[in-house]
Amino acid sequence: MRVALLTEGGYPSARGASALWCDRLLRGLPGHEFEVYALSRSARQEDRARWQPLPPTVRRVRTAPLFGPPPAQTSARRTPGYGRRERARFREYFAALAEAVCAAGNGTGDGTSEGGERLTDRFAAGLYGLADLAAERGGLAPELRSETAVRLLESACRAPGALRAAHAAGALDLLAVTERLERALRPLSLDWYGTRGTDPGLAAADLCHAVGAGPAALPALVARRAFGVPLLITEYAEHGVRLREHYLRSAAGAGSTGDAAGPAGAAALAPGAVGAPVRALLASFQALLVRETYAQAQVVTPGTAHARRWQERCGARPAQLRTVHPGIDPAPFDAVGEQAGGRAVPRRAADAGPPTLVWVGRPAPGKDLTGLLQAFSLVREALPDAVLRLVELPPAPGAARCGTPDDAGEYGERCRALAARLFPGRAGRRSPVVFEEVRGPLPDARAHAYAAGDVVVLSSAAEGFPGCLVEAMLCARATVSTDVGAVCEVVGGTGLVVPPRNPRALADACAALLADPARAARLGAAARARALELFSVRQNTETFRGIYRELAAARPRRAPEPGSPLVRSAESRAPGRPGGGVRTAAPARASAGPPRRPGWARPDGPGPGSAGPRAGAGKEAKAG
Repeated sequence: MRVALLTEGGYPSARGASALWCDRLLRGLPGHEFEVYALSRSARQEDRARWQPLPPTVRRVRTAPLFGPPPAQTSARRTPGYGRRERARFREYFAALAEAVCAAGNGTGDGTSEGGERLTDRFAAGLYGLADLAAERGGLAPELRSETAVRLLESACRAPGALRAAHAAGALDLLAVTERLERALRPLSLDWYGTRGTDPGLAAADLCHAVGAGPAALPALVARRAFGVPLLITEYAEHGVRLREHYLRSAAGAGSTGDAAGPAGAAALAPGAVGAPVRALLASFQALLVRETYAQAQVVTPGTAHARRWQERCGARPAQLRTVHPGIDPAPFDAVGEQAGGRAVPRRAADAGPPTLVWVGRPAPGKDLTGLLQAFSLVREALPDAVLRLVELPPAPGAARCGTPDDAGEYGERCRALAARLFPGRAGRRSPVVFEEVRGPLPDARAHAYAAGDVVVLSSAAEGFPGCLVEAMLCARATVSTDVGAVCEVVGGTGLVVPPRNPRALADACAALLADPARAARLGAAARARALELFSVRQNTETFRGIYRELAAARPRRAPEPGSPLVRSAESRAPGRPGGGVRTAAPARASAGPPRRPGWARPDGPGPGSAGPRAGAGKEAKAG
């Protein structure tokens, strides 16, 4: 099977959890052939060396930038540039998209009402109309950055029923929004669709697998509409769901300039330190894009139940959602885990060492290490000889960090100062709180850090998928965690879970397991068995192998939609004949009224001029 893997700001250039997952997926499915289509977010990312060596399953890698000035426009036809007719069509399509973006009530709420459906249809019709125009004229950048686009956006902002923040948009706000929309829509102008030259591109793919529902999904949406290629969406970003990630980055003020890398993203979308009108309009655009992506995808795979709830709120259908937890390689932790699981007595009884708590991670305010230190002071009242080891991990190469006023170094110093106040040193005695740094090759060094403790503690006030917690479980260690993110679904019944920011509850749970080594050993053995069953790399890749087969088998045997310039005739593919798009008559539609122009409206809904329901939407979803 030929799979097109579409990424944004990640694999194969960037590092981090999402990129590592991509690499493991490509290496774990040797029976498939992959083509990687990567969108880069910054010049630094563009110049960064790729993962080497690339997996043997990767046939080729194609990249395109979402930063900097727009690329030079190339013509797919012999007639270059935009004429009067093309400019009229651009105004029509962009006006439809801008109206949907600026209208109130198009966020993450219920989109099943008549008004919500109308806005969604207008957004989709404008989006796909721009895709057709880009295929005909080789690009959209000149028009998206033109005065016409700014004036159309201004008219939509001033229209009755527009977002309250949009009414306050000034000239600088409108220029900022159109600039970022041009960058977000650049994938529509790429030569990835088999319309230029002899390369079939995405038209020859059996499946499009998009990592995220942002700009990386745009080429997959075009391939889905023009060629019927099935679409699979996976969201393993730091905060799980693209729209939630956008909100968090926007609130943090990240990515204020278009050329900055910006955490998670996308100068094309993250508004950064800009005014409320810009943030509101870009968030509205992202919400509509996410909703359209979920509507067209056959399967959406969240990494956690928490992400699944967000995706349902953003418009995903429960029937298309399948939770697939990120996989972790158990090999580096097998030695420690098997040794702990085979012991007849717990570690502390065998080694005669003090009861030890271990925390492993990267210091940050969200980890609430100050609360952990306060809880440990209460543990010492019950167990005076207890020890707390805080093991700091180095930052992942290329991993984005959330824009907070406290970086890891400053927060770590604050924690050291608090530990010195809570546990003042005495003559001839060491402090019961030990700060360490992981040294040596990862992840073997992390395995040794977990092995040094009786109980592993996670005190976070906010968390996504707790990878460190899974590693501790693979090492057969009992865990005490706060109830945040995906902690409960990861731990199950193999550890103790307490409310976040509650030092007394955290202290009681830690003291209970430290005082009962036999119970801690039983929980640790159960935790390792659970982690091997649910959170291994093999389990993750095999699940996607099954999804790939299912989507390939269920792919509808339909011809590409006539009327789209992305479609080429069979004759145009003959050797020696130059490639080119062809226009045919638009098919009859069930909705009232003919389309305003062949290839203009989305295949399962009316165009901007119609407020009726989506004709054929149910049939399309059933076929996919």
